[in-house]
Amino acid sequence: MTDRPAPTDDDVLGGLEPNQVRLRFAPSPTGYLHVGNIRTALFAWAFARHYGGKLVLRIEDTDVARNTPDGLSFTLESLRWLGIDWDEGPEKGGDFGPYQQTERMDIYADVVAKLLAAGRAYHCYCSQEELEQRREAARTAGQHSGYDGHCRTLTEEQVKAYADEGRRPVVRLRMPDRPIVFDDLVRGEITFLPENLSDYVLVRANGYPLYPLVNPVDDALMEITHVLRGEDLLPSTPRQVALYEALAEIGVGSGRTPRFGHLPFVMGEGNKKLSKRDPGSGLGEYMQRGFLPEGLLNYLALLGWSIADDRDVFTTAEMIEAFDIRKVNSNAARFDPKKCEAINAAHMRMLAPEEFGSRMVPFLAKAGLLPAEPSADQRAVLQAAVPLVQERMNTLSESVDMLGFLFVDDAAFSVDPDAAAKVLTGDAGAVLEASVKALADVDWTTEAIEASLRTSLIEGLGLKPKNAFGPVRVAISGRRISPPLFESLELLGREKALHRLEQARASLLAD
Repeated sequence: MTDRPAPTDDDVLGGLEPNQVRLRFAPSPTGYLHVGNIRTALFAWAFARHYGGKLVLRIEDTDVARNTPDGLSFTLESLRWLGIDWDEGPEKGGDFGPYQQTERMDIYADVVAKLLAAGRAYHCYCSQEELEQRREAARTAGQHSGYDGHCRTLTEEQVKAYADEGRRPVVRLRMPDRPIVFDDLVRGEITFLPENLSDYVLVRANGYPLYPLVNPVDDALMEITHVLRGEDLLPSTPRQVALYEALAEIGVGSGRTPRFGHLPFVMGEGNKKLSKRDPGSGLGEYMQRGFLPEGLLNYLALLGWSIADDRDVFTTAEMIEAFDIRKVNSNAARFDPKKCEAINAAHMRMLAPEEFGSRMVPFLAKAGLLPAEPSADQRAVLQAAVPLVQERMNTLSESVDMLGFLFVDDAAFSVDPDAAAKVLTGDAGAVLEASVKALADVDWTTEAIEASLRTSLIEGLGLKPKNAFGPVRVAISGRRISPPLFESLELLGREKALHRLEQARASLLAD
């Protein structure tokens, strides 16, 4: 990697018009997306949208052992939830389909035949045991332990001898005997020396094509102009560049090698690369916890890019307008769950109250507190509660604990045992009895409720606010933490509030 001047738009576009930009997102259908995959999709989408180009969704499903039965639907559901739309691919179609690799096997077989005919690929008959023996010998000698080119120049007699033994060959690409140099959009000019670039396998002995073949072939045929992918794939990039050159020679695709940008690692706990097994790495967790897609995307964008030095919170529309691949940092980014939640909370504050209320409904419905389509009265209570909780919540799933007491039936209402043990003790019985009397005939408004309770509990009983209002809060909400007490009492309604206070008092007497 060498120092270089900051590239211009012309350098990034490589002579293309902005609307000719074509990027792809190519996940494997193995379930909900990993946050690293999502960041790649986000940057590719923002890049394409920034220039007015296209995003292609391609499903790389040739690794059948890793695919899950619902993997494709999970992938599409993930992208739809995130709001990352694609221009070509499953459900959209396009001029370069099919967009699932398992439906493109004939294409790969045809390309391999052309590479073999042109001498850009060859059959390799080496067994695994032979390969390992020669690799170990190279390692012992302090030499590069990649494939040594043993089958590059086999004679017809040698090929026949291998065939007579019943050996089935793999297909290898013939790598050029020169450095591979490319200008990475994130990291600058990168050079790989030929002694470190071995001829690699394109097709297994059983005839099944491998990722190093199908990925560049699809890029070439789908006329992909820019490829954004993870830093972990950087060592394989010179192989892909060599294959693009070979494909151009045999007339496959546009003849253009895409511009690459390798995105920094996302690191987890212990400064290790975040893996699918790490907590907080899978999209499903964020969906279940009630993150906003715009909040999650905002945070993931910060893992390597920023809209400004002094600004962390922005909309996806603002990101698209400002996105510049040249400003992606090549250093590894650390995933911080607390900051991710804080960014999400900021986006929750940005929602209009009506929208915030609507987004809580699915979580309250899943908990059995509201129907999927609440009644007008239920919606009115929910919307009235929004100002009480919107500034207090970090995720939408918190609405169940925050607001559940407003919608649960009296028969199903219960007090958290820990809250009861800590709060409904000592003077709590007297507090609850005085509260019932204070609220029995008061006008049922926040102001009147507050005035009556303060007079009765603080002035009348001589209690501090914490000791006065704590038992009332637990009795009506079931929890030690709830939305503001007096507003909560008004929303709950006189009948339910008095009933719960009586029930809490009765439970104390029973004890």
